[in-house]
Amino acid sequence: MIRALPLIAAAVLLLTACDGGSSSSSSDLPQGSETVELDPGDFTTDIDNPYWPMSPGSRWVYREASGDEVQRVVVTVTDRTKTIEGIEARVIHDLVTTPDGEKVEDTFDWYAQDKDGNLWYLGEDTKEYEGGRVVSSEGSWEHGVDGAEAGIIVAAEPKQGLTYREEYYAGEAEDAAEVLSVEGKVQVPYGRFAGAMITRNFSGIEPNVEELKFYARGVGPVLELLVSGGAGRTELLSFTET
Repeated sequence: MIRALPLIAAAVLLLTACDGGSSSSSSDLPQGSETVELDPGDFTTDIDNPYWPMSPGSRWVYREASGDEVQRVVVTVTDRTKTIEGIEARVIHDLVTTPDGEKVEDTFDWYAQDKDGNLWYLGEDTKEYEGGRVVSSEGSWEHGVDGAEAGIIVAAEPKQGLTYREEYYAGEAEDAAEVLSVEGKVQVPYGRFAGAMITRNFSGIEPNVEELKFYARGVGPVLELLVSGGAGRTELLSFTET
């Protein structure tokens, strides 16, 4: 996904060592494969978490580079919703294409925010393409179906040391995150940001792979760095808010 930048990774580790925020308990957030009981009445599609607000029509455009391969990623908040286990979730469209416009991956993600402000990830319908034809739907999952469990993408009150599951579908989707800092600084083509949240992202399926993700307040994800298990960089080129 990205070109690794060891100096940035080292700077992040130094930053977290000096971060004034204290570790907070992760016990209230989902971990691993544990089952969660979610009350549909606690959720809304009006997503205003400051680290990733999602108003219908908002659009993020990213450049994703890995070695000599470059792709374009466009993420759009639709006005559609999907009901999952009684929870009304916002549908987000994620389209990956080559520089000449050939479709690589087409995904619909489902998010909802709880009453405390936690942004939950309830599943995805993803398809990979080669030569204009679907070749795989691996990684697709839906909360409550075949043992799949929802997770947290952005916590309501992220603090250094906080950990949580992002998604769980055994053998298909087992991503988790740890908050490293909420005082990060990051620069991408779209702009320069202070007070960014930085997370370390990892998976039980690929234990040697780790990413750093940077979330800017009022914008959302602005940078992803693959720092273990490969090399790559995904950076925000433009953001349109509605």
